[in-house]
Amino acid sequence: MANWLDDPAVAHIDKSKLDFLQMLVFESNGLSKEQMLPFLMAVAKRSKENKISFTEEEIETIIETLKKYSSPEDLEKMNKMISIYRNRH
Repeated sequence: MANWLDDPAVAHIDKSKLDFLQMLVFESNGLSKEQMLPFLMAVAKRSKENKISFTEEEIETIIETLKKYSSPEDLEKMNKMISIYRNRH
């Protein structure tokens, strides 16, 4: 999934935001469903501390780009994370 950072679709998004997301993808690898909510809450806190925020357009662009490079297993995890995120907002 490393190539998604080089996709032209995300070229306009600040590199520090993309690096933050890449770190989250790495850290969330292997988490169970039960571990995901506490992880996402910690991520939200960390993003506030680092003053990292995403517009809705950036989020949608990133999600669509990630989907192009994801395995079926990664897509399933991503859809769960998106569902948890959207239910909280």
